[in-house]
Amino acid sequence: MRLTPPTFGVWLIALLLGAGGIAARLGYLPVLAPHAFWLVVAGFGLLVLSTLFARL
Repeated sequence: MRLTPPTFGVWLIALLLGAGGIAARLGYLPVLAPHAFWLVVAGFGLLVLSTLFARL
């Protein structure tokens, strides 16, 4: 299995998802607070998938 680095766009989306989840958990984005955990999981999952699959 060959691992590849994520593209900048995918990395930026994952960063925004993770940061949004953390900000929601800390109370800065109360609208997203119920989904904070899943935002962080989605960001991390996106990074894992983009590392496993080339050209993502």
